Amino acid sequence: MRGKRTINGFADLSVPASLSPEIRPERPAVGVEGHRARLRQRLLAAGPEALGEHELIEMVLFLALPRRDTKPIARDLLARFGSFGNVISASVAELLEIEGMGEAGVAALKTVQAAGQKLAKAEVLYRPVLSNWDRLMEYLQAVLAREKIEQFRVLFLDNRNRLLADVPQAKGTVNHTPVYPREVVKRALELHATAMILVHNHPSGDPSPSEDDIVMTKEIKRAAQALSIVLHDHVIVGNGTWLSFKKAGFL
Repeated sequence: MRGKRTINGFADLSVPASLSPEIRPERPAVGVEGHRARLRQRLLAAGPEALGEHELIEMVLFLALPRRDTKPIARDLLARFGSFGNVISASVAELLEIEGMGEAGVAALKTVQAAGQKLAKAEVLYRPVLSNWDRLMEYLQAVLAREKIEQFRVLFLDNRNRLLADVPQAKGTVNHTPVYPREVVKRALELHATAMILVHNHPSGDPSPSEDDIVMTKEIKRAAQALSIVLHDHVIVGNGTWLSFKKAGFL
């Protein structure tokens, strides 16, 4: 029979010839194993868009918890945190509060979060950030949008405005982070940076700058200018949104 494999002269109808060996359907299974096999087949054949958020969480967890039914755990995680992104961004302590979650499950979710951040960073590292602004904002959203305390970071750039390093400079409380201009400029000199972009998040989700944010930015700009270091911008990251000091006229 043309186009079909044969076994002892008979057509083998169990495996479509069009599927590569890596994603051919597994033998039918029942129960939890059957459910897992069907999820794997859907993911490999149609990609992540073919799965719901709870199913993606299930898949991550059953790699770490091979003997557990991860469906109820995934649904409890979504009910608690609201979305896939919020689940993988939740703190270790918060994740451990969910029944069925242990170190293995938490580590699996945190591995996914770390992989996403690494991938986003790879899209901007050593590239001119001013001409890749959208990618830079995607990276900052991945790193900061769901943080529950304020974090101040500095993106240090070379003379071609390529990203040399993203340095967490300080962490604070839910609404304040102490920042010292002298320390920011000192780090720029250590990295041989010629320009920088300041970044911090507002856990409230509102990226509007406070008066302290504006004053601190001006102080850092003055300290940087004294050493011929350019301050391109200060970006405040909210949840799903951001504000540029330069575009908003604060810089």
